[in-house]
Amino acid sequence: MLKVLLSKLKESTMSVLPVTLIVLILSFTPLARLSGKEQLVFGVCAVFLILGISLFSLGVDFSMSDMGEQVGSSLVKTKKILIILLVAFIMGLLITIAEPDLSVLAGQIKGVFNGNPWVLIISIAIGVGLFLLLAVLKMITKTNLSMMLLFFYMAMFAVAALLIELGNSNFLAISFDSGGVTTGPITVPFIMALGVGIAATVGGRDSKENSFGLIALCSVGPILVVLLLGLTINSSKLGPEIITNEVAAGSYDIASNVVVHFLKSLFEEGVGVLIALALIVACFLIINFIFIKLPKIKLTRIAIGLGITFVGLVLFLTAAKVGFLPIGYKLGKLMSENKAALAIFGFALGMVVVLAEPAVHVLTKQVEEVTIGAVKKRTMLIALCIGVAISIMLAMIRIIFNFSLLYYLIPGYLISLGLAFFVPSIYTGIAFDSGGVASGPLTSSFILPFAIGAALSLNTVDGVVSSNLLSTGFGIVAMVAMTPLITIQLLGFKSVVQRKAIEKHRLKTIMSSDDEQIINFM
Repeated sequence: MLKVLLSKLKESTMSVLPVTLIVLILSFTPLARLSGKEQLVFGVCAVFLILGISLFSLGVDFSMSDMGEQVGSSLVKTKKILIILLVAFIMGLLITIAEPDLSVLAGQIKGVFNGNPWVLIISIAIGVGLFLLLAVLKMITKTNLSMMLLFFYMAMFAVAALLIELGNSNFLAISFDSGGVTTGPITVPFIMALGVGIAATVGGRDSKENSFGLIALCSVGPILVVLLLGLTINSSKLGPEIITNEVAAGSYDIASNVVVHFLKSLFEEGVGVLIALALIVACFLIINFIFIKLPKIKLTRIAIGLGITFVGLVLFLTAAKVGFLPIGYKLGKLMSENKAALAIFGFALGMVVVLAEPAVHVLTKQVEEVTIGAVKKRTMLIALCIGVAISIMLAMIRIIFNFSLLYYLIPGYLISLGLAFFVPSIYTGIAFDSGGVASGPLTSSFILPFAIGAALSLNTVDGVVSSNLLSTGFGIVAMVAMTPLITIQLLGFKSVVQRKAIEKHRLKTIMSSDDEQIINFM
């Protein structure tokens, strides 16, 4: 295990180091000067982030992935469709409530719901539960993923249009961000493994393609549910004070006593993650007792893996909250003074920040394994880096010029859904899964505060905050979740073109040969 941990540490260091170096180097320039204390806190938290990702990744290999596959395969073997769908709904509900990314987002907009973030959390959890149920049903019936996505995205934009008509357009960005934050470090390993387990048991010619798409559908559910929730929200509650109140409360500042704040956050995140994992473990143990019946040695291995996962995730979330969230906010606020630099830095940040998302490494590893190396981990990472870099740059341009998020989302999703009909179905599933995975906890606790800092600075004139703050400050998570859909599918389109070119070349070579050569060849 020590050898594997050292390998994970090396991988995590290579992932976190680029974003750390970019921020620290920038902090010595006139563009964004940070104090010595801020630089030290950020650097120390980066070390904890590396350790957290390493332990999390190691723990997932021993626990969450195995649990998901066992649950998926054992449920399908029962051949009791109602039990399968009920368990899928309950697991989706519990895992979403457990997702730390969602708590970060809900805490930042709790003012919309009279200070109660649980209204948003429970609503989104129900959405994920329902769409995980639909995703499992899709796998069992082998329904085409592209057609399902097309239908639900059309429904989603129809509700968005109604929301605009009712004057609640400020709620759009929150709704689309909700889809991105629900697929984080707890959700992704379990749901992806669940898909692999179900696909392997269902079998069929397209079992590999069938194992992808669960994350994609689970990202749609929250958006649709939150859009519907937005129809019931009074537009007067969607003012700039939602963000400014959090800023005034010190939520975006480096704590005066960092050590105390770190220990307090460590305890708070520990309780949250413990409750989250306890919900999943309780559900797994019930399913294991009734259907799976794993031997004790296997359960012991899973228990050890869960312990390592717990420690890694708590360290990661604490480091992100204590060091990355306040620094992200301050960088956004300082860099908004130079609009060109803001967009360029957004691109550079996007290129490296996705590498530090724990769930990204889970997805890329699983994609390489399931496709038996046909889709390389390195290729996936490059495509994701480019996609996220473009998305953050475009989000900064939107903050600068202050226009609707839909100007990006509508053409973006039209392109991605259109490509779905021209690329191999496995690329469509991987692409839409990648969109959800790219927008993980670091996006919520570093990129989102960065956007909020820039939006707050650019929307404040003579001390008065513009009413556009909410719509421009949020929406960046939605952008991060959208652009990988296009870049990954372009990989698939490239593979189709290359294959056709090779086939054409081979046919041309055979046809250009004389009869004697053809006879000898045959």
